[in-house]
Amino acid sequence: MKTICVVQHTEAEYLGLIEDHFEGRNIRFTYKRPFTSGGTLPTSTDGFDGLFLLGGGPYGLVSGHLLPSLGHELRLTRAFLEAGLPVVGFELGAVILATAAGGGASEAPLRFEVGPVTATRPGLLGGMLPDHFPMAAYLRDRPALPAGADVFATAASGEPMIFGIGSNCLGFVGHPGAKHGMMEDLIMEFAETPDDTAASLHLLGQAQSGIANALTSLMVGVAGFTGLMEE
Repeated sequence: MKTICVVQHTEAEYLGLIEDHFEGRNIRFTYKRPFTSGGTLPTSTDGFDGLFLLGGGPYGLVSGHLLPSLGHELRLTRAFLEAGLPVVGFELGAVILATAAGGGASEAPLRFEVGPVTATRPGLLGGMLPDHFPMAAYLRDRPALPAGADVFATAASGEPMIFGIGSNCLGFVGHPGAKHGMMEDLIMEFAETPDDTAASLHLLGQAQSGIANALTSLMVGVAGFTGLMEE
């Protein structure tokens, strides 16, 4: 059984709809919560087959309130990269991945957006990346992609929303398994919130079935690309 280390940055945000997909593939996941009293992060890759970095709500890497555990997380992410183990980042986690892999972060305001994502070409993620699907994003700052990164999907604006690094690492500038209740709780967790959260929550409610439908195919592609389905 593969075991994934999942780094959580807020009480509200977790794997969401992705938990069921991991359980269905017999992939174990362990949450690490450095923001809690006594919460710690691993100091090495020992005991894990991959790393998932979740979103951070209003935390940033180069603006706003900086993520307190950033230094440790960058070292941990680099350890997984150097070991050839898969790393997948969502939202702020994607910015951490890009930075650890030799890219960086650019300043951008805290935002909560729900919109269409379009694949840059057919056949990506073993042909399992849908051509067009909705995704929610709640984050501050943007990833500056390292040399050699491959953009798999973009927003309507042309901004990269899914990118690949190396042969087994993925960044999602959004949360592909976002749930309405999870995002609602995230908004209530912090005093600082993006503009028009009510409108974004409404859009997320409308997109929820499309997100769930796309995730069925997407998670097959993610598991295959990262090697998490391999013995």
